[in-house]
Amino acid sequence: MSDGVSAQDGEILTVVEVARFLRVPKSTVYKLARVGELPASKIGKHWRFLRRDIHDWMHSRSGKTREL
Repeated sequence: MSDGVSAQDGEILTVVEVARFLRVPKSTVYKLARVGELPASKIGKHWRFLRRDIHDWMHSRSGKTREL
């Protein structure tokens, strides 16, 4: 791509691929997408995710502290 974004960054991922990437159950991916916490698009009945958006989402969360 000519705008400085690699083709891999624009890759579209499925729920299974995102779950594998995040190492969480598919149900977690569905829940996070449904409530709008995970950047996603619903096309018909299928959720789709841009690799770049998931990567950015992970980086934005890495700076946040979690309470136990």
